[in-house]
Amino acid sequence: MKVEEKPAVENREEEQLKLNEMGGCAGGGDGSKGDKSSLTVLSQAKMILWMTRGVTTLLLWICVLQLLTVGAYKNNGYLMVSCNGGLNQMRGAICDMVAVARYLNVTLIVPELDKSSFWADPSDFEDIFDVDHFIRSLRDEVRILKELPPRLKRRVELGNFRSLAPISWSDISYYHNQILPLIRRYKVVHLNRTDARLANNGLPLEIQKLRCRVNFSGLKFTPQIEELGEKVVKILRKKGPFLVLHLRYEMDMLAFSGCTQGCNSEEVEELTRMRYAYTWWKEKEINSDFKRKEGLCPLTPEETALVLRALRIDRDIQIYIAAGEIYGGERRMTSLAAEFPNLVRKETILDPLELGFFQNHSSQMAALDYLVSLESDIFVPTYDGNMARVVEGHRRYLGFKKTIRLDRKVLIDLIDRYHEGSLNWEEFSNRVQEVHADRMGRPMQRVVISDRPKEEEYFYANPYECLDS
Repeated sequence: MKVEEKPAVENREEEQLKLNEMGGCAGGGDGSKGDKSSLTVLSQAKMILWMTRGVTTLLLWICVLQLLTVGAYKNNGYLMVSCNGGLNQMRGAICDMVAVARYLNVTLIVPELDKSSFWADPSDFEDIFDVDHFIRSLRDEVRILKELPPRLKRRVELGNFRSLAPISWSDISYYHNQILPLIRRYKVVHLNRTDARLANNGLPLEIQKLRCRVNFSGLKFTPQIEELGEKVVKILRKKGPFLVLHLRYEMDMLAFSGCTQGCNSEEVEELTRMRYAYTWWKEKEINSDFKRKEGLCPLTPEETALVLRALRIDRDIQIYIAAGEIYGGERRMTSLAAEFPNLVRKETILDPLELGFFQNHSSQMAALDYLVSLESDIFVPTYDGNMARVVEGHRRYLGFKKTIRLDRKVLIDLIDRYHEGSLNWEEFSNRVQEVHADRMGRPMQRVVISDRPKEEEYFYANPYECLDS
């Protein structure tokens, strides 16, 4: 019986079907390659789909967590702040008010700076500090806005808010018990004097550390101020080490303190008139000699020259004068210049055109001095005013840079005895060095006087709670 042969085409089709059924394992033809390629593409597509779903899920969870965080923040109202005083007095106040706003869960409006003080500086916050950095760097701590929302701004314009000066050296509980109820009632509260309104001691550690974060990270000067300050430091560094002398012998300081050592009768009269002209300077009749002996006066340029020499400061070191106009001008600087001939100021280092933008803006000029003071090899203030104390604290934070804190009460006694002849130069110099051996900005715990908070060591001069972080 003859078996009928199938056509060749049909035979090939059957063979292909068998190969397909076997998964293509018996051969390595074009069909097998195509299937493998298809499987690879399918696998890659599944992987991309899986990754896309994973990333999308992650992003959705992040959004949910952010919404939950925002929802958890309870905004109790808005806090407006008007700072008073000079640059560093306002700086401390800003740090305090950020801490208060965070503790009370209120929105802080960018603080308003003092324009009515002796210096009459018209600068706004953003003219001195980098306002965007201020808001951005603290956004995880406290909500800060440049201005009130329109609805609340209209309320303030209509007078529907509360304005008051908080009590000085208050514990944080004062703000919780006295200020927070006012914020909840009026929605907007304006604190119109904010200097030294938060206690130095006895505050929660997180409040102290927040004050430091604001001071050392949040309050950055504008790029223009930072760049010019860096330029001054570079110019000084090219010539070697330098000492910054915060010579607080300016007209306003002398009038305010009533210290007239070395002044002639006309100058004494001028300073007295100024003291009476400012009604908020409460002390009018002042015994200059008594205050000087108590160490309550800034050292004169002549006294300063004597002390620096006794401390064996190198005669050839550059001394940068961080101050405004010295009262009495060049006449009062003669002794200091004779002992230390390398006296410089920002006005002698920089081109007048570079300083032109800052002229008549005392806080911006003070900001330049602040930056140079931070970078100096030695910082010597002749009076423990706000700049002296805040710079001292900042230098501690930067690694305990050498800051000579002069003991003026002891120094005045030693200076007078030297002039009277009861101490020779060697005895005088040795005693000055002994007195200041432990007053060089080294690590130390802050002095606490619980019943006299104004006499305590200032928090911003020695923020020791923050120095281990």
